[in-house]
Amino acid sequence: MTNTQGAAPASAGHSVLVVPVPELETYVLERTRHYDDSFVSTDPAFVHAHITLLAPFIASPTSEDLRLVGKIAAAAPAFDFVLEDVRLFAGGTIYLHPEPMEPFSALTTELSAVFPQCPPYAGLFEPVPHLTVDHIAGGVDLGSTRTALAPHLPARCRADRISLQWYANHDCRVIDEWPLGGPSDG
Repeated sequence: MTNTQGAAPASAGHSVLVVPVPELETYVLERTRHYDDSFVSTDPAFVHAHITLLAPFIASPTSEDLRLVGKIAAAAPAFDFVLEDVRLFAGGTIYLHPEPMEPFSALTTELSAVFPQCPPYAGLFEPVPHLTVDHIAGGVDLGSTRTALAPHLPARCRADRISLQWYANHDCRVIDEWPLGGPSDG
């Protein structure tokens, strides 16, 4: 995302495995529009609010790659979690910390083991389960974000699926989805 005063460089795109968080979609969609509306999806299945499990993922996954993700999703039960704790990463990203975070960490660990060619965040950062809600810039700070989020928190959420999403300027969309604890094709 970039500030509305500057144009974002065009993105060739990348895929990500996420847990959608529709409970906070309205808030995250508004912040996405604020920073760069070229990342606002027209795909009705796409949920902008999410907790990343593995990114970047394979650009062109094979049917075997998709089967393996489905197998991991089928083996993991759906679970409830709460988003209430607003935190700040050192780089200025403001996020919500999920409680419990362990089920997200477990899914990331499993996916990373099956897809070692896709280390979380390209190996640049330790994977910390979170839902990004804003960035320190242009008058936005931790206090203003806490105030803006107050009507939405605590958010009582349900992780019920893994979504494979594509992110690119003017082309954010769902590629595939698998229910947690659901049927597997393998």
